[in-house]
Amino acid sequence: MNTDRKALWAVRESALPAVVRPCPDCSSSRHRPSGKIRVNASGKLLDVWLLLSCAGCDRTSKVPVHERVHVSSLEPARLVAYENNDPAVVRELAISQSLAAKNGYRLDWTGTWEVETRTPLYALDDPAPFSVLVSFEWPAPVRVERLLMRGLGLSRSGVRRMVEDGRIHLPLALDAKAHRDFELTVHDLGSVDAAKHSKLLGAPSDVRSVLSRVGLHDSSQHASRSAAGA
Repeated sequence: MNTDRKALWAVRESALPAVVRPCPDCSSSRHRPSGKIRVNASGKLLDVWLLLSCAGCDRTSKVPVHERVHVSSLEPARLVAYENNDPAVVRELAISQSLAAKNGYRLDWTGTWEVETRTPLYALDDPAPFSVLVSFEWPAPVRVERLLMRGLGLSRSGVRRMVEDGRIHLPLALDAKAHRDFELTVHDLGSVDAAKHSKLLGAPSDVRSVLSRVGLHDSSQHASRSAAGA
C-alpha cells in the first residue's frame, strides 16, 4: 500500500555472533572471537587463523582463514590488518557465513542485534496507515515477530492480534527470519505505547538520506502537525 506516512527501522549490531562448535576441554559449545588473528610464516608460505575463546573454559582455539598460501597472494594492506588484529577484519571474519561453512560450524546470532526506530510522532488514535522500511545494516537473521515486538513496543500476543486483525500487513510470515530489507504497513497505532513513540519525532540527517535513497520521504511538517494534535 502506498502512503506518504513513512518510517525507517534500522537493524544494527549489538554484539558479534557466537561460534557454535564443541570445545575439546569442556562441555561448552559456544565460542567468542578473542579479537586476535594469528599469522604464521614458513618461508614465503603463510597460515592465518582467527582466534576464538571458549565461553565455558576460556580455551583458545583457531579457525583457519588461509592455509599455506603464498605471501604474494595476499594484498599487503590485508596482511598488515591480519598482523595488527584490525577490529574491522576480526568482525568481518567473525560474521562470515562462508568461513563458518568451510570450517564446519554455525553462527548463533541470538542477542547480536537491536532495532533503531525512527518514525514521525503520529496521533495514536489516528487510523491512517503508515509504511515502515526495515533496513538491515547488520546481517543477522531476525525473526519478523521479534522485530515487530521491539519496533512497536508490543507483546507477542499484541503483534499477533494486529496481524490477524489486518492492522499490520507483511510480505513475510511472522515466524520467518529476515536478513534483507523489506517494507510493511501499519494501521491504527492505538495500542502502541505513546511514551515509546514520543521520543521518535524526526529522523537525523543520515536516516533522512537513507529514506531519500529508497524513495521514502520523511515529512517533518506532517510530524509536527500530528504532534500538535496528539
